[in-house]
Amino acid sequence: MYLLFVDESGTPPKPDSPGQNYFVIAGLVVPEDRWVGLNDKLSGLKRASAYFGEVKWRYFAPNNNDRDNPMADWDVERRNAFRIAVFAIITEIKSCKIIACVSEAPTAYGIGPVKSQSDLYFRTYKPVTERFQYLLQDITRTSGRDSYGLIVADHRGRGDDEQMRQQHERLVRESGQHTSNYANFIEGLFFSPSHMSVGIQLVDMIAGAIWRAQSHNDRTWYDRIRPSFRASPTGKIDGYGIARFPKAGWRGTILD
Repeated sequence: MYLLFVDESGTPPKPDSPGQNYFVIAGLVVPEDRWVGLNDKLSGLKRASAYFGEVKWRYFAPNNNDRDNPMADWDVERRNAFRIAVFAIITEIKSCKIIACVSEAPTAYGIGPVKSQSDLYFRTYKPVTERFQYLLQDITRTSGRDSYGLIVADHRGRGDDEQMRQQHERLVRESGQHTSNYANFIEGLFFSPSHMSVGIQLVDMIAGAIWRAQSHNDRTWYDRIRPSFRASPTGKIDGYGIARFPKAGWRGTILD
């Protein structure tokens, strides 16, 4: 069994939002027998670092001194050292894989079906599910054993969760017609509050690193997690570990 934890970078831009070009949904694929190790390593790091609370990408901003930020009184060097250690937890487990989709909002809103933030969210989510299915198929072929997976997403709110659950069910139910065949998926879409999920906390960090690389051309943290992306046999990430939406008409940098 493989668990796909998914989370996004912030909020999907609204149509015609100035200065908000990119939106990321990232996924961290964790084999069931590696979850305990991830949990133990992150818990141990928090204890050793006197970090009390959940891990969030936005907490690492140098000017984030929010009252709920466990690092509010930490300097930049201490924050970055902790961030390096968090990403090392992910990359040290070679069987954990990263998949993601980056949407270019101005280009996406030029496509007929994308009219709202909800449309943009779902069209960014869909390629992540497809790459999870492809990964499960790859594992099945190489291992000779059927491999199955389920998806756990960050809880956003009752209305948003219900809409997303319905869209996910329709996507899987109608698979094989105009979308991937999700033969290796088990059950529906599950939700978990981030403070209760080690997987959601780690993928929140991943989404932030990808967004930073795409939006600001700052690959500092992206390059640290790059070895864990799903890739082609030749090491290509674009199209394999990271999908672009929409691919046609893409204007920005292509992460690879």
